[in-house]
Amino acid sequence: MLLLIIRIAYLVIAAGAIATYTLNQGEGTPDVIQENPVVAFVLLLLLASSVILGDILFPKKKIEVLSAVYFGLLIGVLLSFLLTKALDPLFAMHNLWGNQGDEFRSGVIVMSLLILPYVCISFLLQTKDDFRFLIPYVEFSRELKGGRPLILDSSALIDGRVADVVDTRILDVELVVPKFIIQEVQDIADSHDKLRRSRGRRGLDVLRQLQQDPKVDIHVNESESGAVKGRSVDQRLVELAKSLNGRVLTNDFNLNKVAGIQGVEVVNLNDVANALKPRFIPGEHIEIKLIKEGESPGQGVGYLDDGTMVVCENGGNDIGKLVNLSVTSVLQNSAGRMIFGRIETPSPTSKRVAQST
Repeated sequence: MLLLIIRIAYLVIAAGAIATYTLNQGEGTPDVIQENPVVAFVLLLLLASSVILGDILFPKKKIEVLSAVYFGLLIGVLLSFLLTKALDPLFAMHNLWGNQGDEFRSGVIVMSLLILPYVCISFLLQTKDDFRFLIPYVEFSRELKGGRPLILDSSALIDGRVADVVDTRILDVELVVPKFIIQEVQDIADSHDKLRRSRGRRGLDVLRQLQQDPKVDIHVNESESGAVKGRSVDQRLVELAKSLNGRVLTNDFNLNKVAGIQGVEVVNLNDVANALKPRFIPGEHIEIKLIKEGESPGQGVGYLDDGTMVVCENGGNDIGKLVNLSVTSVLQNSAGRMIFGRIETPSPTSKRVAQST
């Protein structure tokens, strides 16, 4: 809304200034403008308005408003002054301009004073985080919603639970998606393997969902120094997290270890999910369908709705049946959770399944 007001104010001021210059028909106006004032007004107004088109094409830009207006006006007027001084020898060439060099000079001054300050203000409004490169000793604080940013790993995008976490409004930090992570997910989506292709497309869909969600501040980080090029994706992700003073959001157990060794904090989605789920304790009962044999002889394996693996002792003969398990132990870590149990009395459903088979 604020940027829209600035654009409208710019158009009004530009129209007034150009009308005064072209329609006034004063002595300082060139003959070509005096002969075609309306055409000159329309053309100069379109020229002044064309910068708004470029501004609309690149809408995602940020900076503190007061700083943008102040430095934009200051730098814009300074550039206009330097441009006019640089063109003074050209205007002084009577053979080129005839006797109207001063008149054209005033036109250049008007247009440069209109366009350059607007371009500077608009540029600063949209490049807050890079402003430190323009003025090395002036650095504005990053416009973050909360604490340190979270850098998303490809596994977090493909997993998809980060979108559900965002919907709970518990995240109050900026989410950063590196460009090389998007490229990795794109490569997975282009895979010839049907399963990998489906996972990659899911990751792209989750990213699109996050970008369209007004409850989260997310942007794509395209900066990549030459020092990290050629390294693995995990190492590049860790280096980026260090440079941004951020944390890595992932459910990759190996990346969790690598980042921890190098002193980078990691938010593991599996740890978050395990912390919020009710914990099964020994003695509780679970009714589950065994779908395959386990690694050890006589074991049966089933899965809960959330994907948690349940290992049933002496369940190898009940594959394909619903069984009633008594929990004996729970193994829970950053790699996920496994539940171990033994068969109690078969459930009525189990008997019906057995009879039907």
